Amino acid sequence: MPQIFLPGQVLAITAQAADRLLKLDSGDAALLYLHLLRHGGTAGLQWPQSRLQPALEQLNTQGLAPAQLPAPPEAPIPESPPPEYSTEDIAQALAEQTSTFPALVGEVERRLGKRLSAADLKSLYTLYDHLALPAEVILMLTGWCIEETARKYGPGRKPFLSQIRKEGFVWARRGIDTMERAEEHITKLTHLRGREGEVLRLLDIPSRPLVQREKDYIAAWDDLGFDDEAIRMAYERTVLKKQSMDWSYMNGILRRWHEKGLHTAAAVRAVETRAMSARDGRCRPDAPVIRHFRTGVRKCCHDRPHVPRHRPQIVLCLGRVCGEGAQSAGYESGGG
Repeated sequence: MPQIFLPGQVLAITAQAADRLLKLDSGDAALLYLHLLRHGGTAGLQWPQSRLQPALEQLNTQGLAPAQLPAPPEAPIPESPPPEYSTEDIAQALAEQTSTFPALVGEVERRLGKRLSAADLKSLYTLYDHLALPAEVILMLTGWCIEETARKYGPGRKPFLSQIRKEGFVWARRGIDTMERAEEHITKLTHLRGREGEVLRLLDIPSRPLVQREKDYIAAWDDLGFDDEAIRMAYERTVLKKQSMDWSYMNGILRRWHEKGLHTAAAVRAVETRAMSARDGRCRPDAPVIRHFRTGVRKCCHDRPHVPRHRPQIVLCLGRVCGEGAQSAGYESGGG
């Protein structure tokens, strides 16, 4: 049975682009255009330059490709694995008179309230020697890890050196290798720690430790500058659509708002109200409104309660001006 390609991930082009491709009458140009449209660049396209360049020039003549294609992204440089330090390496580092490592070991032991084992010393020396983090930065890292462990698991609980080592690699990847950068990073982490609790309350989620993916979402929303009401609005729309909290779906809503420069609930409402008015020609600024004679509720003729009070008021009944019909329904004409 032949395979039928049903709509799923649809790749669409405009009629104008299709006309220009047909005008070129070039299979290579059409294939290259589809590849650029699908992948945003030439990554994965195994064409020699002698085939790629003519097709690109043809697309350029029709305005279907940039003059210069973006360079493919460089492959990430893999991290070099840390060396396997021997007991002799550690002993030599501790015996070196000019090194700050012996003093670092003593201070870390004091803060953790225990003697460091051979494995602990190797982990600490990895931060000091392999990652080349200054001793004062390692102490700030240790202090932060102690604070976080006590917050999560209760007073008196201390982190393992393996946990400090793991966080140290995160700091190193982010270029946190000076006291100034460490202070800035800790300040941001402290802010996000408080922000996480606030966002959980906005999402009706009981206080609990967050997984890293959830932390990343909240940090991104905070960096983009969304206020509490906008986050709550995105959450309510997510639950309405998905029937439960969906972090990825909610992030998509907020990302689309960010692309439009909308970071407050008021801004979102204003844009949506304008769009609704533009789509619904029945609710023009001069649309007539009516008022209920008992409640005073003011409505336009299409039952939209948001009509401004300054609009002219007449009574409509089934699309016709009819004072008797409106009054019998409880509405009356009038000014103000």
